[in-house]
Amino acid sequence: MPMLRIGDLEADIPIVQGGMGVGISLSGLASAVANAGGIGVIATAGIGQFEPDWDTNSKEADKRALRKEIQKTKAKTDGIIGVNIMVVLSDFDDLMQCAVEEEANLLFLGAGLPIRLPETLPLDKLGELPTKFVPIVSSAKAAKLIFRSWAKQFDHIPDAVVVEGPLAGGHLGFKREQIDNPDYSLEKILPEVISAIKPYEELFIKSVPVIAAGGIYTGADIHKFMQLGAQGVQMGTRFVATHECDASQEFKDAYLNCKKEDIIIIDSPVGLPGRAIRDEFLERVSSGVKETFKCPWKCLKSCDFKNVPYCIGRALTNAKKGNLEEGFAFAGANTYRVDKIVSVKELIEALIEEYGQVDVSQKAGKNV
Repeated sequence: MPMLRIGDLEADIPIVQGGMGVGISLSGLASAVANAGGIGVIATAGIGQFEPDWDTNSKEADKRALRKEIQKTKAKTDGIIGVNIMVVLSDFDDLMQCAVEEEANLLFLGAGLPIRLPETLPLDKLGELPTKFVPIVSSAKAAKLIFRSWAKQFDHIPDAVVVEGPLAGGHLGFKREQIDNPDYSLEKILPEVISAIKPYEELFIKSVPVIAAGGIYTGADIHKFMQLGAQGVQMGTRFVATHECDASQEFKDAYLNCKKEDIIIIDSPVGLPGRAIRDEFLERVSSGVKETFKCPWKCLKSCDFKNVPYCIGRALTNAKKGNLEEGFAFAGANTYRVDKIVSVKELIEALIEEYGQVDVSQKAGKNV
């Protein structure tokens, strides 16, 4: 596999571990991926829920927890680490400022368009920061909007882009009717995004790698999307099924035990479709049962917490801890293919071998 270069950063393998919120990807998983030559990512969504004062001091708990995780990850690895921050988080600005102060190598900005950035950042000198910025988009239109806005506001453009297709796990940047529509497949939107940002690369004389995400499962998948123009891939599902993943064993067992028909699209309380593993909790709320919960603070800008049937943050936290009777697991479209838990090192070695087999096969075919 070729290296993935983002500015002056060089990952030995072009694999980004997807940021999985509410404690699924923290320092344990992120450091293991970075040590294996990829890019490990800490997710910030719900990160403060494991602090003792979350219910009374949520914003401070989030910042404190993020600082801890970045510092713990850095103590475990000299590799490349990123932080995933959802734009729709109410404390987006605070978390972004915190990650920049702690000098995370990369910031992955998804679940919304990062058009406005915190005014506490040196917005006229973004390119001088040690931290690189990577928006996550689901269309060429979104990519173009971000690049045009950044060029105008900051005289700077993002350092890389993740293009996430509709086979991803968790919240999706697509309408329900688009999810199975071939016109919105990753194979279709990836080249469109590459074309959309090309004029900005030329204008700023800067290489901006595009990273493909959503449903990528094997080394052969990685090879396919690299052939389509991606310079790296992002993978989430495969990394849940590792010993180093920060989720509970019960959460990982949900991946091991699910069947293809168990992977479903749900209507999230925050107004987006999401892909998850069917369980008793989801069956209960889909039947019309409204869960009783207390909202310590409105963690997502788009959440109408007074009228939603359940608190998604609480449900995902319960699942992370292993209480799947009171929660559920987000998961990618290929989760049913998971059949064992391996180490991060074993997973990456297997992906490299699979990638190499395709490479050898293609070269052999050309020589016939």
